[in-house]
Amino acid sequence: YFEPGQIILNDEFLTRCPEDLAVLGKVGHLCNNSQITGSEMFGNPTDGSLLALSSKLNIKLEEHIRLEEIPFTHERKWMGVKCSSDVKGSGGIYYVKGATENVLQVCSHILVKGTLKAMTEADKISILQTVKHKEDRGMRTLSLSYGSSLSGLVYVGNVGIVDPVRNEVPNTICQMRANFIDIKMITGDSKNIAISIGKSLKIYTESDTALSGDMIDGMTPDQLSDIIQSVTIVYRSTPRHKMKVIKALQRTGMIVAMTGDGVNDAVALKCADIGIAMGKGTDVCKEAAEMVLVNDDMSAILEAVREGKNIFYNIKNFVRFQLSTSVSALMMIALTTFWNIPSPLNPMQILWINIIMDGPPAQSLGVEPIDSGILNSPPRSPKKQVVDRYMIVRVCISASIIISGTLWVFKNEMVDGTVTARDTTMTFTCFIFFDMWNALSCRSSTKSVLQIDLFGNITFLYAISASIIAHFGLVYVPFLQVIFQTEALTAEDILLLVCLSSTVLIADECVKLFLRLFSSEHEHLAHTRHHQKSEEKSLIP
Repeated sequence: YFEPGQIILNDEFLTRCPEDLAVLGKVGHLCNNSQITGSEMFGNPTDGSLLALSSKLNIKLEEHIRLEEIPFTHERKWMGVKCSSDVKGSGGIYYVKGATENVLQVCSHILVKGTLKAMTEADKISILQTVKHKEDRGMRTLSLSYGSSLSGLVYVGNVGIVDPVRNEVPNTICQMRANFIDIKMITGDSKNIAISIGKSLKIYTESDTALSGDMIDGMTPDQLSDIIQSVTIVYRSTPRHKMKVIKALQRTGMIVAMTGDGVNDAVALKCADIGIAMGKGTDVCKEAAEMVLVNDDMSAILEAVREGKNIFYNIKNFVRFQLSTSVSALMMIALTTFWNIPSPLNPMQILWINIIMDGPPAQSLGVEPIDSGILNSPPRSPKKQVVDRYMIVRVCISASIIISGTLWVFKNEMVDGTVTARDTTMTFTCFIFFDMWNALSCRSSTKSVLQIDLFGNITFLYAISASIIAHFGLVYVPFLQVIFQTEALTAEDILLLVCLSSTVLIADECVKLFLRLFSSEHEHLAHTRHHQKSEEKSLIP
């Protein structure tokens, strides 16, 4: 902040600060509520830039006493202070900074090369043209003035502040749009600044709409809702305009996330579906928000959306596995009871199945890594249920295969009409293997097991491996055989059960293939219809 600055006038470097520029630096320094200590700035960044300006101009100021402060408001659009260099506080001069149009309204004179002269309409037009030129280059502008009375201030000049866009932000915005997230910029800056920044951020194009706060005030809620989706920039806005934009978007069925950092943003953050506070924002703003960007990094919003999508689909996969296993176990016991045949499983084996069902394999489905297919999927409706009809159909298919296969093994083994340890062991092991294949198929609701990264979820591999090893312990360890009433199986038995139980995976793979083909055809038809509608619209004069 305190590195030496350079003054360039008409492509020439000046060794001495001109008087007018020194006065401008003085006004910016006194009409200020920020502080720079060492290499850190505390307070508003705009005020901090004015302090840095006065420092680089090497302006030496005598001690001033602040007698009065006129805070910035969105209606007035300028801030002023009254200061005196007299230790007794007598007299006092007003120093004002703010939006050029509003500052000019309270100015009656202008400082030109150290001389005061009455301000004319030509002066105002020239000032506004200069400001527009800076705003077209993406600079935020402030005009500064001073005087003994607020009704007749002396216009000193204006400054252009460059607020550079972070290199990663345009790319993040492009990724957000690829993930069906629409971005709208709401700012208090002028139209020229807003559009210039919007273009650099790749938010605004010539076909988009920019609305001012005054234009929003002149619209009814229904009128605003009709055009809000085509609006990408709202300029010269106040907190109440943010509220109107949020409610208009919500009326169109949008889920709205609002970012903010100031006290005035708290109400808008609370009104939005998701309030996002900046890490350097006020405590009031953070309390009103559901999410805080610690490093003020916009990409964190995208990561949060991705993680939210992943959690939802992981929950669905977890629930599908739990339901298919639970329904299979329940219906198998119910059917054997209804048909009045011996139970294929004893109580200890049923308890072990419950442990497997609720244990490591099921839990590991909840930490499945983010799938690129999920990330690029359109947003789901908030009213969409976790257990939908497609899940119910797939649960029924999986449960039917598990029940049929397990009971077939039980019937095939029980040839003499009596239940032996071998019969229950074969049935028990068959059900466990069905569970393991079913868990593998539940890793993704749309992708084949050949398309997903087999080693992408190491926790799942450990869980499946541990479950199979533990089950073999029940089958082959003598003292566990006594507890679970099992007996050792041959390699041929294990091979038969592995092949039979894999049918649940094969069936689910066929369902996934059908869904992928159906969804691809549906998307193609939707795209064709959209293209036809676009052509029809283009023919309308």
